[in-house]
Amino acid sequence: DVLNLYGDRGNIICLQKRLHWRGIDCSLTKLPLGSTESLAPFDLVFIGGGMEFDTQLLSQDLRSGRARELRAAVEDGVSFLAVCSGYQLLGSYCQDAKGEKTAMAGAVDMYTEAGGSRMTGNYVFTLGEKSGGHQIVGFENHLGRTWLSSGLEPLGTTSTGHGNNGRDCGEGLRYKNVFGTYSYGPVLPKNPALCDHILLTALERRYGKVSLEPLDDGVEQAAHSAIAEKIQRTENS
Repeated sequence: DVLNLYGDRGNIICLQKRLHWRGIDCSLTKLPLGSTESLAPFDLVFIGGGMEFDTQLLSQDLRSGRARELRAAVEDGVSFLAVCSGYQLLGSYCQDAKGEKTAMAGAVDMYTEAGGSRMTGNYVFTLGEKSGGHQIVGFENHLGRTWLSSGLEPLGTTSTGHGNNGRDCGEGLRYKNVFGTYSYGPVLPKNPALCDHILLTALERRYGKVSLEPLDDGVEQAAHSAIAEKIQRTENS
């Protein structure tokens, strides 16, 4: 109800549809601010993106017990897709332009600091082998610079754009079954391979080794290719 910038609920629709098209049922539970449900029963948690001014509001919710639930779910291998502010929320803290730190969930050993300018625009990154190795197209718009601890792996490596901090070419985070990214848009409809990889982590945690029936992704791949070509033309102009 708070973190839904740039229509990121489209990621939920994409996850649901790609399950439905394969004959797999799923249920959706909304967890608004102030709710106290345990995350233990869930297979997949989605946290969308928001604006910087949401940080204080989210911090209050985390202190109510949400942070503890997030930490437990992450360590238990629950699958997460966390976008921008939702991704930052999983770290240790966020620091604003004045140098003031706000504690976040502490579920992952990383932190975010505000930069002097926004990092925005269409971009391309390549997933690490652990996450499938596919090319991803997305859109980023963030003031924060996220830094991962030395033991953590980014979700992918940028070929264009800024990613986590504009300096080390890392984009997002892959830790256990957590997929963190700065890609708004939403990211999954135009990157179906990533969507299926996330679904596999959730299904295999519950049922063991599984496979997903291939789908006709012609439309999705056409959208992906059109964006990738547009980015390439912009880079070459």
